Amino acid sequence: MTAAGTPAPLGPDVVRLVDIRDQPLDIDEVRVAVADAGSGGACLFIGTVRDHDSGREVRGLGYSAHPTAKQQMRAVAEAVARRHDARAVAAVHRVGDLAIGDVAVVVGVAAAHRGAAFEACQALIDELKQTAPIWKHQLFGDGTDEWVGTP
Repeated sequence: MTAAGTPAPLGPDVVRLVDIRDQPLDIDEVRVAVADAGSGGACLFIGTVRDHDSGREVRGLGYSAHPTAKQQMRAVAEAVARRHDARAVAAVHRVGDLAIGDVAVVVGVAAAHRGAAFEACQALIDELKQTAPIWKHQLFGDGTDEWVGTP
């Protein structure tokens, strides 16, 4: 925080990658994006499509994003970086139809110490899931479906 009580500005290279893509995600791209010589630890979270949800078989799913989703992701990444003193942050989310086992989201954080990296990475994925306007449409084995995260 500055003396006026406003958040200190982030360096220009702290939020290094934020994107929404309709193609398979590259986990190594996020790892490389958060690589930082001044960091003592980096943490990645890789979210994949699982074959069940709440005891029901999932056959696949699709993600849709509002046109403002990327800007919201960036705002979350910046806020998390400030709160956790992160040195590097990245977040990439997939949209479109995904199969079981596909990578849906990859986030990464690097910080001076491992504890801060773990905490920031968890905060980043949790806050993205809560606030970014990205919606999941699950297709169940019994032929039913469900939208998750819609307003």
